[in-house]
Amino acid sequence: MAARSIHSVREDQYQHVWDNSLPPVVTVREDEPVTLQTRDAGNDQIKPGDGVEAVLNLDFARVNPISGPIAVEGARPGDVLQVDILEIETRPWGWTANIPGFGLLADEYPDPFLHTWELDYEKGVAQFRPGINVPLDPFIGVIGVAPGEAGQHETLPPRKVGGNMDIKFMRTGTTLFLPVAVENALFSLGDAHAAQGDGEVCGVAIETAARVTVNFKLHRSFTLKEPGYFVQGALVRRGPELGYHATTGIGPDLMEAARDAVRGMITFLTRTKDLAPLEAYALCSVAGDLKISEIVDRPNWVVSFLLPDALFHA
Repeated sequence: MAARSIHSVREDQYQHVWDNSLPPVVTVREDEPVTLQTRDAGNDQIKPGDGVEAVLNLDFARVNPISGPIAVEGARPGDVLQVDILEIETRPWGWTANIPGFGLLADEYPDPFLHTWELDYEKGVAQFRPGINVPLDPFIGVIGVAPGEAGQHETLPPRKVGGNMDIKFMRTGTTLFLPVAVENALFSLGDAHAAQGDGEVCGVAIETAARVTVNFKLHRSFTLKEPGYFVQGALVRRGPELGYHATTGIGPDLMEAARDAVRGMITFLTRTKDLAPLEAYALCSVAGDLKISEIVDRPNWVVSFLLPDALFHA
């Protein structure tokens, strides 16, 4: 059943930056749901049937668009903006790429890669290769409000007011709480994903466009310095749990430990699943989860990387 919406933001009402001087495309009040039509993270520069040349030809001045901004009437600095994600409906296809110079192992994987997906919501999966199916669990990668600092700010890095957090739990049913930094909040969102693992290790998930309906409430009884959120139901809701393959990275540097854990999983996949290293790297990004397993036993920390075995049971 479609979520009720009072206001709408069109596909062509988007920006490439966070900027608190931009005029809102729509003004809403509390409990007036709004539906936003997003563009994908590549701003529709990649289409089904494209080859890796589409990745090489990406115009980075156009990527990561955000729909909005939306003014929430009455919001003021110091408030907390509650964002209820009522519904996410993606288009029926998406793409995953290795973009040279981007990702956790960018220095080791300089070549482009592209895979386009058919998103089969009836079965709840998208096929990566015959016998490898990734469960679909749509969410919003970029979601936040305008920063208090003047000027234009890139949409790529996350901020204390939200933004490109790439938290896979920003899905239907989740409630997000954001610290408001400017009058009327100036909320925007974008970068819809059909599926992603924790860490988005190659820098790209299953990128797609979506219709997203949200509702707002304002709070002044408490404050936040950074975003918080409430997730309904189970964290894992993307197919049966049949066990997990796991690799680890151990050392005094969490970033390098994360890289080692991902390297280990790529090696596992190339050895056991007949995948090329770039294919394995991309699969890790859309379906595997980085976890901090230990961060108290100095001088070495432990990072795990977990991949669901259900991917390989069609």
